[in-house]
Amino acid sequence: MGDIILTMKGIDKSFPGVHALDHVDLEVRKGEVLALMGENGAGKSTLMKVLTGIYKKDSGTITYEGKEVEFKNTREAQDAGIVIVHQELNMLGHLTVAQNLFIGREFKKELQSMIRR
Repeated sequence: MGDIILTMKGIDKSFPGVHALDHVDLEVRKGEVLALMGENGAGKSTLMKVLTGIYKKDSGTITYEGKEVEFKNTREAQDAGIVIVHQELNMLGHLTVAQNLFIGREFKKELQSMIRR
C-alpha cells in the first residue's frame, strides 16, 4: 500500500459529561479506501469533525501530507483537500452524488468550458 498521507495520534475530545475520544489513533495511506465503523456514540463523527475543523481537539496531533495541521474550520480543511460527507445526509435530491460532494467547490464556467473542449 502507498505512503501514509494522514495520521491522527492520541486524539482526545471531551464535552461536558462525555469523554467522546480517548487517545484515538488513525492512519490512512495514499490510495487507501477506509471505512470508519462502530456503534452509535463510539466517536466516529466526532473524530471526523476534529479532523475537518468543526471541533477543536483537546489533545493529540494530526499530520497531513507530512505536516502537522490543525484546521480552524471546514474551509481550511477543504482547501487542503480534506472533505467529509456528514452522516445526516442533507443532500440535495435533484443533484447527482458527485454534484452533492462538490457543493461549494463547483468548477467555474471558464474552467468547465475548457474541460469540454
